[in-house]
Amino acid sequence: MSTTSATQSKILLALEFTLLCIVLPTIIIAYKLAPFMFAFLWGAAGFCFLMLRTQHKGFLSNIWKWEAVTWDAMKPILIRWVFASIGMLAFIYFYDPEKMFAMFERVPWYFPIFLCIMYPILSALPQEFIFCSFFFERYKKFFPTEKAMIIASAIVFAYAHVLFINWVAPTLSLVAGLIFAHTYAKTKSLALVTIEHGLYGNVLFLVGLGWYFYGGAVAQ
Repeated sequence: MSTTSATQSKILLALEFTLLCIVLPTIIIAYKLAPFMFAFLWGAAGFCFLMLRTQHKGFLSNIWKWEAVTWDAMKPILIRWVFASIGMLAFIYFYDPEKMFAMFERVPWYFPIFLCIMYPILSALPQEFIFCSFFFERYKKFFPTEKAMIIASAIVFAYAHVLFINWVAPTLSLVAGLIFAHTYAKTKSLALVTIEHGLYGNVLFLVGLGWYFYGGAVAQ
């Protein structure tokens, strides 16, 4: 590839990054489109899949890396998750105790059906596909170090959660984004990081913090 072609390619990639990671979330935030977040999420995931399939040959063939899901890999994840869960529980207790376990108490079937089964598949998976698998592969030339890649992924992940129009969602998402991106940087396993995201999401919704990550809450 010539220098001119390489430059043009990088400019187009930067434009794509801007539109996908900045412009699209900004439009969703400005027009309060959070109730339609799953349509945007899966639409973006579809675009990312298409880009990886056409522009990054062979990457999708080993995207899951199930071999990384071992007990040795899970031990630090679970320990970190336990402490984070205690932190989330303490936060909702002191910050907004009325919402503590509220969703679980009102709809007892919500936890086993939505959280344990649907959330990891419908929400955690596409998010980690976009903000880890796609982001790390597609935009690695913009962030040459692992640390820069992790921070950039976390910031973009947090900004995508500004759409819920409260400070809790993007703040917690920034912390979670750093954790997930770090796990992915070490393992490059979509399977492992999706499991980790699912664990955090389950606790978040169970204790009541899910209200701040709920699209319907924006209008209210």
